[in-house]
Amino acid sequence: MTSDKPLSGKRIVVTRAPERSQELIRELEAQGAQVLMLPTVGTTEPLDPRPLNDALRHFEDFNAILFVSRTAVEETCKRAATIGKRDVMRELPGRLIAAVGQATAREAARAGIVVDYVASGHTGESLVRELRGSLAGRNVLLPRSDRGDRRLFEALREVCASVTEVVAYRTVAPEPLDHELIGRIRRGDVDVMIFASPSAFDNLTGKIDASELAQLSVRVRFVAIGPTTAAAIRKCGSRVEIVAKEPSAEGLTAAIVKYYENAEFGLKEARRER
Repeated sequence: MTSDKPLSGKRIVVTRAPERSQELIRELEAQGAQVLMLPTVGTTEPLDPRPLNDALRHFEDFNAILFVSRTAVEETCKRAATIGKRDVMRELPGRLIAAVGQATAREAARAGIVVDYVASGHTGESLVRELRGSLAGRNVLLPRSDRGDRRLFEALREVCASVTEVVAYRTVAPEPLDHELIGRIRRGDVDVMIFASPSAFDNLTGKIDASELAQLSVRVRFVAIGPTTAAAIRKCGSRVEIVAKEPSAEGLTAAIVKYYENAEFGLKEARRER
């Protein structure tokens, strides 16, 4: 008896850290997928806490804060609690709070922070373009990872009076990777690979050469969580068949389901025309 779920039998590799993947795993499995974990981006490590601590101690100097990831929210709130400034993140009258993606906004809401604006374009650059007028003349706090895209900082500098960019955490690749699963990927013995950040793909190239991944992407569907990740993968020569419209577990799953539903529809149409 075959399953009528749209991803039934599909072997999907998730490269996200396990602690970030539970919702995605549930969504994919609910659609019938077999999920294989290969976390190429693992834990986050705090760096020198002093720059972010100093920024939070002088939080009254900022009238805008931009969160570009869930981890940015978590680390900022963690530091605020550590230095006794938990409430300052919740009492934000007159400040503009913006986020990239609904998942980031939900993380802020869980911390008691009301987000004023969520970027519809799902990238930091989109957020700046969409809020250009509202950001003009503001002093902005930008907590980010050590691999943050410099284009966002440059875009902010063009429209804001001042930007304080603080590296709040470092993203590291887990070691070792699953060699058996790496072998399966090399043989094309999977259907889909999901990349939720440029670093997830970049770290994989340390195990599978970029040229080999480019060849593999012809047979295996590469999925990107958004246009920034898709652009980084394509820059390395690989194809990206699927890009989520919403950078979330639901968005990724919906994009994969739609791809296979369209493929099945196309196959049926081709058979009908014969």
